[in-house]
Amino acid sequence: MNKLIPLALVLLLAGCGFHLRNALTLPPDIGPVRVVSPDPYSPLAESLAQALTRAGAAAPADPEATEGVATLEILSEQWGDSPIALDNLGRAQEFSLRYATVFALRDAQGKDVVPQQVIELSRDYVAPAADAIGKASERELLSKELRREMNAAILRRIDAASRRR
Repeated sequence: MNKLIPLALVLLLAGCGFHLRNALTLPPDIGPVRVVSPDPYSPLAESLAQALTRAGAAAPADPEATEGVATLEILSEQWGDSPIALDNLGRAQEFSLRYATVFALRDAQGKDVVPQQVIELSRDYVAPAADAIGKASERELLSKELRREMNAAILRRIDAASRRR
């Protein structure tokens, strides 16, 4: 009986239409890709460079090289934190954390593979005024999560553009 349960679950999962997302595909003619950001220590730029390498894009031999190298340019990264709910004393209780990035991907000839576009993500969180320590740690966790989601969203856009080409 216990052996039939995993088999039934596998059959049920196969019947529902679920399938794993395919790996990121890059255009075959893209060549080496460098990631450029206004912030040289941007965690987003670092994670995108690593993800592109895992997807098969070669890193340029010279990080400063521009000739014959495709460029994923992070034009801007902006964070915003705004209150969305107040308590009876007028103190902020709930916040909305926003993260927006403008980026573009150009091939080695300077043609747009992914034209300049904006991705904006947001998350709401509760931060009572009495719990200042919890507020900072929750915001930090949300920031990391938003950065991971931004990385995935940019990679999905690159993948969609590659499949269209």
